[in-house]
Amino acid sequence: MILRTFVLALAAAPAFADEPAYRDDRSDAAALIGSLYNAIDRQEYARAWGYFDDPKPAASFEAFTQGYAGTAGVELRTGASVSDGAAGSVYFEVPVAIRATDAQGATRVFAGCYVVRQVDPAIQEPPFRPLLIVSGKLAP
Repeated sequence: MILRTFVLALAAAPAFADEPAYRDDRSDAAALIGSLYNAIDRQEYARAWGYFDDPKPAASFEAFTQGYAGTAGVELRTGASVSDGAAGSVYFEVPVAIRATDAQGATRVFAGCYVVRQVDPAIQEPPFRPLLIVSGKLAP
């Protein structure tokens, strides 16, 4: 009986290994974009939605989630971020390349750039506003 349980556990292991580890890192702009795609890869769309500043990237949360319908997984590569300060905020441009895989196994590659904003923590009043994504433009 113990051997059978062990064999069943080993057979199930790849299913657990396929899900990426949870990542919520706002320590820098590239890490935030990595966290966004981690949320998308794990199909945690509410978390992904929360990484965006207002206005959000879609008219509604439902429209946002529909944009990922049929997506089975995503892989992200980020380039070197460029920053620029402006009136109490720092804006970061993060170049990205994404490979998206659909439920049938077909892949598409997208490239573009995200803009991330950090309001100077020293001048904020509660509640604290962490790094947020201001905009993103991707194209195949």
